Amino acid sequence: MNPRELEKKTDRKAGEQAAELVTKAQERVEKVAAEVREQAAEPLAEVLGRVEMAYAAYMDAEREVAKAYKANEQQMEKSYKEAEQQANSTCEQTIAQALRVSEGAEQQTEKAYQKAKEQAEETSRRTKEQIKRTYDENVRQALMVRQETIEQAWATRTEAIERAWKIFSKEKK
Repeated sequence: MNPRELEKKTDRKAGEQAAELVTKAQERVEKVAAEVREQAAEPLAEVLGRVEMAYAAYMDAEREVAKAYKANEQQMEKSYKEAEQQANSTCEQTIAQALRVSEGAEQQTEKAYQKAKEQAEETSRRTKEQIKRTYDENVRQALMVRQETIEQAWATRTEAIERAWKIFSKEKK
C-alpha cells in the first residue's frame, strides 16, 4: 500500500472514530436533555448536576476526538517516514545497480579495446612481414632480371665482337 492510500485510510479511520465519539457524546447530551425535560419539575440543583455531567461527557468526547486526531497524525508521520525510508533504499539500490552496470560496461569496453589493439598489432605485424617478403621477392626478381640482362648483353657483346673479328679477319686475308 502506498503512503497516500495509507494516509487516506488513516484519515478515514480517524474521521470515523471522531464522528462516532461525537455521535456518542451528542446521544448522551440528548439523553440527558430528554431526562431534564421529563423531570422539569425536579429541583434546579439536580438539573444543574445533570447538565454538568452532560458537559463533562461532552468534554471527555472532545478529548477523545483530539486523541484520535493526534494518533492519526502520528500514524501519518510514521507512514511518511516509512515511505521516505523505502524511497531512499530504492534510490540507493538503483544507484548501486547503475554503478555496477557502468563498471561492467567499462570493463567490457576495455577488454574490447585491448582485443582490438592486439588484433591491429597482429595485422600490422603480418602486413609488415608480407611487405618484407614482397620487397625481398621483388628485389630478388630485379637482381635476377639484371643478371640475366647483363648475361644476355655480355653474350650479345661477345657474339658481336666475334662476328666483327671474323669479318675483320676475312677482309684481311
